[in-house]
Amino acid sequence: MNICVFLSAADLAETYTRPARELARLIGQGGHTLVWGGSNVGLMKVVADGVHASGGRLMGVSVHFLVDKVRPGVDDMVIAQDLAERKRLLLAKADAVVIMVGGTGTLDEATEILELKKHGHTDMPVVLLNTAGFYDGLKEQFRRMEDEGFLPRPLSELMFFADEPVDAMTYLKESLGAR
Repeated sequence: MNICVFLSAADLAETYTRPARELARLIGQGGHTLVWGGSNVGLMKVVADGVHASGGRLMGVSVHFLVDKVRPGVDDMVIAQDLAERKRLLLAKADAVVIMVGGTGTLDEATEILELKKHGHTDMPVVLLNTAGFYDGLKEQFRRMEDEGFLPRPLSELMFFADEPVDAMTYLKESLGAR
């Protein structure tokens, strides 16, 4: 599988890096490819390091204004002109998406894939990895959107909520029939 991971490029506490390393190990050991923003900093670096060390492939999609943060020596790297093209390329290269902890950029990427799913433009599985309850408020907001009629499809068709990386990978494997 080509697994696109949306996540922070910030340096974060062990609360967030431990699950990131675990997800990376599962991706790599499964022989999968990480599709990510291509940065060699923060949580992005943690995941890329883990996937590479566990035998997985690295496919990065960066953007011109971040070329100074690009990870060297990856299997495939593309430099997009802008953030819109970056999102389009990340999703075009992916079979599945995992949304990890992050800031406004991660939320922007998450809403992009959810909008595409909502309108039937993709059926790839999407997992929101809710590490340490980071997305509890967002999960509640999505449920309110569903309950009050703002989502034309059931929330369960748009994304799967996982608390642990192993649950995220199990869902992706079951959704795509992968090993």
